[in-house]
Parts: sequence; C-alpha cells; structure tokens
Amino acid sequence: MSVKYQPVQWNRFKNRYNAVVLAMVFAYLGIFLGFGNDLAGHALTPDGAIHTARAFGSCAFLMLTVILCIGPLARLDQRFLPLLYNRRHFGVLTFVVAMTHVMAVSNWYFAFSPTPMLEAMLSSNTSYRQYLGFPFEVLGMFTLLSLAALAFTSHDFWLKFLTPLIWKAIHFSIYPAYAALVGHVALGALQDETDTAFAIVVVICAFTVCALHALAAFAEAKRGALAANGVADFSTWQIVGAPAEIAEGEAKVVRLTSGGRAAIFRHEGAFSAISNACAHQNGPLGEGRILKGCVTCPWHGFQYDVRNGRSPAPFTEMIPTYNLALHDGQLLIDPTPNPPGTPTEAIPAPEVAS
Repeated sequence: MSVKYQPVQWNRFKNRYNAVVLAMVFAYLGIFLGFGNDLAGHALTPDGAIHTARAFGSCAFLMLTVILCIGPLARLDQRFLPLLYNRRHFGVLTFVVAMTHVMAVSNWYFAFSPTPMLEAMLSSNTSYRQYLGFPFEVLGMFTLLSLAALAFTSHDFWLKFLTPLIWKAIHFSIYPAYAALVGHVALGALQDETDTAFAIVVVICAFTVCALHALAAFAEAKRGALAANGVADFSTWQIVGAPAEIAEGEAKVVRLTSGGRAAIFRHEGAFSAISNACAHQNGPLGEGRILKGCVTCPWHGFQYDVRNGRSPAPFTEMIPTYNLALHDGQLLIDPTPNPPGTPTEAIPAPEVAS
C-alpha cells in the first residue's frame, strides 16, 4: 500500500533480507581475510593492511555487480522481484564496504604524507596519457563519490524533494560508476596479479551485467512491438491486442508512441489503463497485482485505483490514466495521457458487454 515518510519502514522481510546480505558479506570477508592468501597461492604474504584493503575492495566490486544484475533479472523473471524490494539497503551497505576499502588504502599509503591525504592520492600520479601506470585512483574515487550520492539520497525524503525524474537521473550514475570501477580494478589490482583467475572473474562480472541488461532491453522491445499501428476512425490510437489476451486480474504493458508505457488491466470484467510507472520510484505497475480494486506496485507496495490512478485515502499519490476503446474486436489505447488522477470509463470485455 502507499506509505508516508518514516525514518526506516522495517518489516519482517526487510529484516530477513538485510540479515542474509550481512551474513554473506561477513562470510566473504571472513574467508578472504582468513584463507585468501592460501587460496591465491601467494609466495609472499601481503601486509595486513593491504590484505584488508583487497578483501573489502573485492567485496564491494562483487556487491555492486550483484546490485546491477538484480534489475534486469527482475524484468526477465518475476521470481527475482523480492531481491529488488530492498535493493537500496544493499546499495548503502556497498558504500560502507567501499569506504572501508578506501580508508584501508589511504591509511597505508598516505597516512604519513606531508600533504593532505586526498591531495596526495590525486596528485601523486598524473600519467593520464598512458595505459600502464594510469592513475586508477581517480576512477575509484569517482565510483566512491557516486556510491555516496546514491547512499545519501536513498531515502524517500530525497525522492520526494528532488522529484522522481531528478532522483532517478542521479541514481542512473551507478552505471558510469560501475564502468569506472571495472577500469579501477583492471588498471590497478590486476596489473600486479600473475594469476589470470582474477582477471577472468572481473571479465565475467562485467560481461554478465552487460548481457543481462541487453537481454532485458530486448525482451521489453519485443513486448512493446505489438502495439504501433493506427486504424480507421482511431488514426492516432494504438492497438493493444485482442481482449482475450489479458486475463482477469492481470495486465498487458505497451510502449506508447507518445513515450513511456501504459499498463492495461482487466478488473471485474472491464479494462482500464494507467501509467506503468509508479509515482514512488517508477516501479513497473504492470507486473503488480490488483488488491481490493487497487493496483499494487511490486517494488514497494504503493497502490493506485485502476479506474482513476489515485492512491486510496488518506494517501495523495497520483499517476496518469489513458482512454481505451474497442474497435473491430481489438482493444485500442489513446497514447496521449490524461492528467494524473483523471477518472476514465472502464471498457467492458466483449463477453460481458450488454
């Protein structure tokens, strides 16, 4: 259901989610710190501070890889949606782990520098025109600053204050941040490694992230390709498809020529269309369920009346609605959205039309 601001909206699932993520992080760090040198077969044991920095750095890299895989996996298979539910807590923890890595590196290499630590880190190497010896520290710092921005704006207060459009644009910086992180690892830690296993892991992680996003984009394009042509008397409208294609209580999502997507729901034998983007965080409403007459967002549970796009009282969130029509046995949609919260006339399904 829709929610108002609370410092943290804890529930049993969030507690279990956080507990599992924390347990996996502690398990990884424990194994790396306890057995990492033996497993890697190092002839010389690295200093404790270096070993700690590597443990937290590699953990942050793997955590960010998993975070970027959750989104496309949820688009490809709804069974991954529970992982998406609490991803912001996952991201905040990733920032904490990454910050620990930076502190360990800084305290080892720059603690006794006569210049300020940050200045020494960014000015000690300025060889930007060469591959070997490139100042990879700058790439790592960019990733850390991006993670910090995402962590500190993860609360719903900032989503409301900045507006969903600006908030989402800020959080899309996770993609250049990940690209910079791959460069940071490739130009930094991997240059000192003689074992190709570490390079293979990095390549597999980066390839997996790119491949999953490409597959998710292809799947969405395929789903949206069915509704594009206008018909007589409805020259600007789009074909949704045959009414029988949409089962009771479910939705079909179409890509609109006006931009964005609409979710066409079948509820109580009639069709209604609303924006597919939740007002909270642009979650995919078309993948949600109808509970007590309201579409429930699968991401965070915000609800909207399928007939007018309004959240149930006392909540005030609203989303655009769309007009529908039946013509020659096809369900059509007007791609021009109505203002948020505008009531629309539900279109009865043919088998129950009077």
